[in-house]
Amino acid sequence: MSNGELLPVEVIGVRVEMPSNQPIVLIREIGGIRYLPIWVGAVEASAIAFAQQGVVPPRPMTHDLMKTIIEKLGDPLSSVHLTEIRDGIFYSELHFQSGESISSRPSDSISLALRAGAPILASAALFASVGIEIPDAADDEVEKFREFLDQINPDDFAG
Repeated sequence: MSNGELLPVEVIGVRVEMPSNQPIVLIREIGGIRYLPIWVGAVEASAIAFAQQGVVPPRPMTHDLMKTIIEKLGDPLSSVHLTEIRDGIFYSELHFQSGESISSRPSDSISLALRAGAPILASAALFASVGIEIPDAADDEVEKFREFLDQINPDDFAG
């Protein structure tokens, strides 16, 4: 359960961290200078990259299926909350229009939020504990990262 202030965030993108070859999702505080790096699996990285790039597979992937089920049940996803990190593991929640919430892996939450067009929020406590500050002077680095993301394909993350 999330406590405290929630801050709107945006998904900057997915990249592979070297030398570990581990995919990472980079989240940025909207209107701020703090970032959250969240390590995810290769399949999850592909799902997030597909959603960001608007790729529509010939058959629904798991998160596309989840989005359809949620829509058909009539309880739309209202937001996703990235809540905390415990023992190196990130936690998140799916929040629905009815007021229901469900615990979820952040990679699944982010992928679903991108598909559903739902806002992603992160707890101020999460930013305080693992957020990385990148001042405005580093906008060039963020732009380089975005350029890198434009050049990769979700298939690059297939294991």
